[in-house]
Amino acid sequence: MASHRSPSRRGRGRLEDPQVCFCPTEKRTMAGNDFETSNLLVQRFDQPTIDALRPHFSRVGLEREQCFTTRGQRLEAVVFPEGGIASCVASEGGARTEVGLVGIDGMIGLGALLGDGIESTEILMQVDGTTGLVLPIDRMRAALAESEALRRLVDRYALCFQIQLAYALVSCAQHLMEARLARWLLMCHDRLPGDEIPLTHEFMAMMISAQRSGVTVTLHTLEGAGMIRSTRGLVTIRDRAKLAELAGDSYGIPEARYRDLIGPFGK
Repeated sequence: MASHRSPSRRGRGRLEDPQVCFCPTEKRTMAGNDFETSNLLVQRFDQPTIDALRPHFSRVGLEREQCFTTRGQRLEAVVFPEGGIASCVASEGGARTEVGLVGIDGMIGLGALLGDGIESTEILMQVDGTTGLVLPIDRMRAALAESEALRRLVDRYALCFQIQLAYALVSCAQHLMEARLARWLLMCHDRLPGDEIPLTHEFMAMMISAQRSGVTVTLHTLEGAGMIRSTRGLVTIRDRAKLAELAGDSYGIPEARYRDLIGPFGK
């Protein structure tokens, strides 16, 4: 397991402090026809839920290294990313490993929403996003109590996220570094437009629980096989089919379950 230090800086508008999250200078309220969103989960909200929640949504900018919550911290809002990738990071003894990721497919704060409001992992942006829809957690809970359709949707997303976590565990335990990296690149590719993924070697090391030097060697291997092109801070997907073949059974089932249970997703 690789050891990684916490980021030395955070983006503006940190959501780990709810007072900052709801600062009037950092948010834009939703009104009229301004509710169009690229978040796939929100797109599946039923119309009565959209109508009820519209006045309580706000839109904030999401930046790399922006922290939403640390382990054991109470989360006051859920966030629906409209771009970028947020990482759920588990840590022990100074070692930090990504155990799950969220992009346009889901929501940040699922554990807090369904539990006692406290998150068990650190959650931070690892790939720059565009914006995110922010909703106070008490408003989301009230909507869940009022809408059976919303409860079913969130339950299905929770199942999809659980399946993702299960396959992350299997991948770390049973697959070589090349396959683990291929899986995570495919997952990032699914959640971002185009074929370019802005990823640092440090982030990729945390993604696959490896040393940074090992990631560098593995990137060269994948590049030599024509699967990717790697430059400083940027990976370009060149042959997705080859990456999927390399990832094997560690990739594909969680994505297929999302499509079955929620809606179209991925490339």
